[in-house]
Amino acid sequence: MGFTRTITASIDSAEHNAERDQDAALIARVQAGEIQAFDALVNRYKVRLFAIIYNLTGNREDTADLLQDTFVKAFQAIGRFKPSAAFFTWIYRIALNTTTSYLRKQKLRRFFSFESVDEEALSPALLQALSDTNSAADKSALVDELQDHLNEALQSLSIKHRTAIVLFEIEGLSHAEIGRIMGCTEGTVRSRVHYAKTALQSLLSPYLR
Repeated sequence: MGFTRTITASIDSAEHNAERDQDAALIARVQAGEIQAFDALVNRYKVRLFAIIYNLTGNREDTADLLQDTFVKAFQAIGRFKPSAAFFTWIYRIALNTTTSYLRKQKLRRFFSFESVDEEALSPALLQALSDTNSAADKSALVDELQDHLNEALQSLSIKHRTAIVLFEIEGLSHAEIGRIMGCTEGTVRSRVHYAKTALQSLLSPYLR
């Protein structure tokens, strides 16, 4: 197992380095005046950024607008991008700052979708109810009810805690990566993720195993 983990880590590291080198080459072209090279950066990150923003807003139209704003801001600031930095971290931070600023202004409260919930975490009673419901309309109503409870639970969390849990659970980023994106220490990230999980488990205990 240790050997397998070492091999996997080496592959991940190689892929990360390759991605970073490709980003650096594209950024150098943009900074040299080849504006169309920025389109390649957009294509590399638009899907991942859309997923993060959507999991924070729960609204596709808002997400599309915020994604566009993110890339506009990134393009405007790319002349100040330093080659020693990771573009991944840089663009994610712009996306999060853009989104959280919008959320604070609008006070939006819908952050997670039902699809982000692991079925293995749901209570047997709820899974049975979903399985036994024959009518698509009834099943949809049951899913909507669960969605409402999820959103109510998330209302009690700060944007910082929501952001940490989205990046960790949905995006699968490490504590170190999240720390660089959010501008805080790994310890702070761990604390935020732990707090968010504990709070959600308590609030959603009737629906979890």
